[in-house]
Amino acid sequence: MAPRANWKGFLRLSLVTCPVALFPATSESEKVSFNQINRKTGHRIKYQKIDAETGEEVDNDDIVKGYKIDTDAYLEVTKDELDNIALESTHTIDIDRFVPRAEIDDLYIVRPYYLVPDGKVGHDAYAVIRDTIKATGKVALARVVLTNREHVIALQARDNGLVGLLLRYAYEVREASDYFDDIKEVKITRDMLDLAAHIVEQKSGRFEPTAFEDHYEAALLELIEHKKAGHPIAKARARTEGNVINLMDALRQSLRGGKAERKETTVAPAKGKRSNKRSKKRVEGQREMLFPIEGKKAAKEPKREPAKRPAKARAARKSPAAKRKAG
Repeated sequence: MAPRANWKGFLRLSLVTCPVALFPATSESEKVSFNQINRKTGHRIKYQKIDAETGEEVDNDDIVKGYKIDTDAYLEVTKDELDNIALESTHTIDIDRFVPRAEIDDLYIVRPYYLVPDGKVGHDAYAVIRDTIKATGKVALARVVLTNREHVIALQARDNGLVGLLLRYAYEVREASDYFDDIKEVKITRDMLDLAAHIVEQKSGRFEPTAFEDHYEAALLELIEHKKAGHPIAKARARTEGNVINLMDALRQSLRGGKAERKETTVAPAKGKRSNKRSKKRVEGQREMLFPIEGKKAAKEPKREPAKRPAKARAARKSPAAKRKAG
């Protein structure tokens, strides 16, 4: 079944106009969703609208919108009052200006839409607008009314069509400084940055969306299939999380782990610097990177014992004379 358009109208650039339809570019309908049911009967739960003070059920005709102005005080706003100020949809997306895509912070993007010609007519005008946007190397800013609210939409060329990015208004985006100003300035040594750079180099690649699996969604589907088949459900294993005590050691271990995954990658020490592999001296700035567990003293690193080889491996290392004697 073909998806239904969220909006239909006209796209206009100056005097060039064409009929278009707006479709959501993303969907979550394929995700597993649940209903609340009564464990005893298996019936679905039905909600009632109850007065918070009296506990009595309220009819739909008696329910209106209210704006909270105090702890227990609300300003009633009727449907007629809202209809009076509702923006009348002109069913037209008028392009106002062109701006560089790089100037639109991703924080302002709400969701993407596909904008396509509506019907058999207007394809020529649509192609003119699309190719004009593509030729500028910019995005076209326009306004569209959805559900009585006016939104800013950024149109950009994609393949042989147009993608519309619905944007937030400035008052909807929170200031990053309110959250980042309290982050402490920490001195990071050059050795740490070098190790981190090598890790990034080992893990670099191209973005392939299909390479990422929604493990939780897959586990939900597997759980549902097991329950449908009547199979017993195994109990989840207790999770254990290690505590990183030393950031430098964590970087080194991460680098060693990357080497194990990609053996063909070799990391050479930077020119003019000694390798830190055998150095036992404390790295400058390392003291600041020690993070003891809160409420406890940092645990000393346990003494490592040499790993024992399997019996088969030990036998393989016997000298030829020992083998003849054993034979």
